[in-house]
Amino acid sequence: MAKPVLTISSKNYGAWSLRGWLMCRLAGLEFTEHIIPPDDPAMKAEMLLLSASMLVPSLQHGSVKVWDTLAIGEYLNEIKPKAGLLPADMKARAHCRAICGEMHSGFSSMRGSLPMNVKAKFPAFKIWSRAQTDIDRVVAIWRECLSAYGGPFLFGEQPCMADAMYAPVVTRFITYDVALDRTCAAYCKRIIELPAMQEWVKAAKQEPEEIDELDAEF
Repeated sequence: MAKPVLTISSKNYGAWSLRGWLMCRLAGLEFTEHIIPPDDPAMKAEMLLLSASMLVPSLQHGSVKVWDTLAIGEYLNEIKPKAGLLPADMKARAHCRAICGEMHSGFSSMRGSLPMNVKAKFPAFKIWSRAQTDIDRVVAIWRECLSAYGGPFLFGEQPCMADAMYAPVVTRFITYDVALDRTCAAYCKRIIELPAMQEWVKAAKQEPEEIDELDAEF
């Protein structure tokens, strides 16, 4: 069988692409990247937050094509069950799916006013009150999971689907200088230090400046 192909968009701006890509890395799937160009309408739609569910990222695995980050995560859990993308315990697994779903469908104010931009830094960024409400909810989720499952990741000793879903939020908190307590700041550091995240960030910083709309402050 040919090596799986994961189609993604910009590594600097592509939050949904990062989620799908990181899930594949955490699952241990060997794949080839196909990066669509900046002028592709699908890429710009994802980058400009027109939809939470795009055809990017998409995974072609033999005769199977899967798109949407949650579907990719569930598929990877089926073909790589030992990777632990979802917790083994049924109750924890349900909890994991719930917070992944919340990230998938919610937090629109935070995503809109703090778009992912790995290369940028905005010290003392002024956060809109509705975005702060979303941030407070993310922080509450992290605290609850880290307390309930003992850390260092959201559901225990190894990163899982939930950590991949919230990884772009970690980059946003760094970019926009979001104030965090010690527990959540340590969690962000832990995610950024993952080898796969280091690989993604390095590639993001090497991207050319080509999407001017996304450098505007919201």
